[in-house]
Amino acid sequence: MNKNVVPIFFAIDSGYAPYLSVAIASLIDNASKDYNYDIHVVYESITEDSIRKLKTLETDNAKIIFTEMKDGFKSIIDSKQNLLKNDFFKSLTIYFRIFIPFMFKEYDKAIYIDSDTCIVGDISELYNYDLKDNLFGGCNDISCQDNAILCEYFKENAGVTVDRYINSGVLLMNMKKLREVDFQSHFLYLLNKYHFDTVCPDQDYINAMACGKILPLPNEWDAMPTGGKLVFDNPKIVHFNLFSKPWHYPDVEYANYFWDYANKSLFKEEIVRERDNFTAEAKKADDETFASLVSRAEEITHNEVTFKKVFESGKEKRI
Repeated sequence: MNKNVVPIFFAIDSGYAPYLSVAIASLIDNASKDYNYDIHVVYESITEDSIRKLKTLETDNAKIIFTEMKDGFKSIIDSKQNLLKNDFFKSLTIYFRIFIPFMFKEYDKAIYIDSDTCIVGDISELYNYDLKDNLFGGCNDISCQDNAILCEYFKENAGVTVDRYINSGVLLMNMKKLREVDFQSHFLYLLNKYHFDTVCPDQDYINAMACGKILPLPNEWDAMPTGGKLVFDNPKIVHFNLFSKPWHYPDVEYANYFWDYANKSLFKEEIVRERDNFTAEAKKADDETFASLVSRAEEITHNEVTFKKVFESGKEKRI
C-alpha cells in the first residue's frame, strides 16, 4: 500500500537542536500511521552529533532529511541573477519559510512549524485542511492580542486587523499556488525597494502580502501561552512563542507537554542545564527586550513608509 506523504519543514541553527528534538518526537508520536512523513530540517549550522541524535527519532513512516540553508538558497541566487548576494544571506535566513515552495518544488502542499513547539495533535489533520485558492492557512496571533500597541502596529503597518493577523510559526502552505503567483519574486521586489521596518519580519510580509488569501485555522493548531487569558484544554500544536520558553520558565502554560518529551530526549542534559542556568538577570533581559520590541513597534506605526500606506496608495498591490 502506497501511503500519502505529508511534508513538514523546520528551520534551525545548532543551538535549537535540543528543542527541535521535542517537536519532532511529539510530532511522530501523535501522527496517524496512515501517512508517511518527510520531516525536513533546514539548518544554518548544526553539529554532526546533533544530526545523529535527531536521526534516532526516525520511524518506518517518518524520515528526517537535513538540508543546509545556504545550499537551498543557491538555486534562488542562480535564478535571480545573483540578486541574493552572499552578504545578504544572513538577513534572509529569517525569511526562510517564504522560500520553501521554490526550494522544494516536489511538493504542492506542505506544513512549516517553528521548532519551539510541541505537536500533540495528529499533524495529518492539519495537512488535510482544504486550502482552495488560499496561499496559506494560519492561526490568529493570540499572544499579542492584549497589547494595544502591537494590535495598532498590525493594523497600521501590515494593514491587517488583529483578528485577521496570523502567526507565522505554524503555516499550511499552498506550495503550488505560491509558485504560480511567484510569491518569492514579489517579496524580494518589495524587500529591496522599500526595506520596510518590521518587528515581525517574515510574519509581517506574509500577512501584508497575502491578506485576503489566508485560510483561518482553529487556534488549537497554534496554541500559545497567554498568561491565562486564553487556554485550550486540547491544543493540537503548542507554540512557545516569543519569550515563553519552558526551558527558561518551567511553569509557563503548556510546559507539561514539553517536559513529557524533553525528559525522554537524547538532549535532556542540555535542556535541563539551560533551565537550571537561566538567571534572574536573563529574565530581566527578556522583559527589557520585549519592552524594546513594543516601543519599536509604536515608532514604526508612524513611519512614512509602511505596507499599509504603500498598498493603499496604489503604488503596489498585495498578491
